[in-house]
Amino acid sequence: MNVMTNPADQIDQVPLSEIDVSDASIYEHDTWQPWFARLRREAPVHFQEDSKNGSFWSVTSHQQIMEVDIDHQTYSSAEGISIVDIPEEELDERDAIENFISMDEPDHGKQRRTVSPAVGPRNLENLEPLIRERAADILDHLPVGETFNWVDHVSVELTARMLATLFDFPYEERRKLIHWSDITTAVEETTGIETDMDARRAELMECANAFYQLWGERAAAEPKFDLISMLAHGEDTKNMHENPMLFLGNILLLIVGGNDTTRNSISGGVVALNEFPEEYDKLRGDPSVIPNMVSEMIRWQTPVIHMRRTALRDTELGGQQIREGEKVIMWYLSGNRDESVFPDADRLIIDRTNARHHVAFGFGIHRCMGNRLAEMQLRVLWEEIMKRFRSVEVVGDVVRLPNNFIRGIADVPVQVHPL
Repeated sequence: MNVMTNPADQIDQVPLSEIDVSDASIYEHDTWQPWFARLRREAPVHFQEDSKNGSFWSVTSHQQIMEVDIDHQTYSSAEGISIVDIPEEELDERDAIENFISMDEPDHGKQRRTVSPAVGPRNLENLEPLIRERAADILDHLPVGETFNWVDHVSVELTARMLATLFDFPYEERRKLIHWSDITTAVEETTGIETDMDARRAELMECANAFYQLWGERAAAEPKFDLISMLAHGEDTKNMHENPMLFLGNILLLIVGGNDTTRNSISGGVVALNEFPEEYDKLRGDPSVIPNMVSEMIRWQTPVIHMRRTALRDTELGGQQIREGEKVIMWYLSGNRDESVFPDADRLIIDRTNARHHVAFGFGIHRCMGNRLAEMQLRVLWEEIMKRFRSVEVVGDVVRLPNNFIRGIADVPVQVHPL
């Protein structure tokens, strides 16, 4: 039997060396909490010698995750940001996707600065009325009195509309953006499910071709305030399309970044309020808590489970000796349940005083570029929900995805109850 399926009361009997928190099934079945709790307690910097993802160090405490995340002199992003390593014998030019989150300075900063104005304060101010209009439209057309999947009707739909706006992508084809985001992380090492890599590549090439067409149109036109136009006219990115894998990689990065945080926090927030109904009562009594609640929902859900770094030199962390070239995995999901920082950490507490101290967006130069946009979308959505519904009630089993990188939710069956 896989040790990671052990009942909770037997977890302390499993040798530390056999604990593999990269096992996607613990996220599908939502059984990851006691495994990380034990690592934080006994081995907050833990070496896993053998897994589907090779050997790696797990960093599970809030403090040490921050230490790794801000020390880009010691820990590099250039070998990739996920735990997955593609064996060299399987690697070909089609797999060698690059993007700016998998770069170190100075290249990372140059490319990031080109597109960051799209999610800067001035543009967010312009986007808020549009987000509110679209959130209201979605909520006003929900099937009251019927059971429906909140993920598809609300989480995915709002995210797709926002992504189409940010890219100025054909609005009627917006669901393609969600699909391309999903298949980006759909590899066996991440999901535990065998993947048809040829079919996956073909779909990613469809994505690349669609954005090459948009790139050509935007490059030939006057600069606009969408992400593709910014990249096409940016001094440090205007030739990016000449490197197909860098082009596709950055497009996918922006799609995934714009999709997963918002989408899964919208879904996770509904699940959490139903799991802790006293917090829903608190929200109904004081909707002004919504901005803080949004941070707490992101902490509780933690949509990006981990981020990877690679040691650039021999170093010491938490009393452990890490060697140059070894993988170091920051388990954001664990850091956000660290009881030394967040008392009663497994609970959603919507007025938690330090909710914004979560690590879900990362720290340092790689901190999530669109964090303020994600927070704004969630805030606006919940403001509009509270204007219309006394509750969004979960009425069936929540279906989670097997994935050790994105904490995805596929189905939240709900009924909405108007005021």
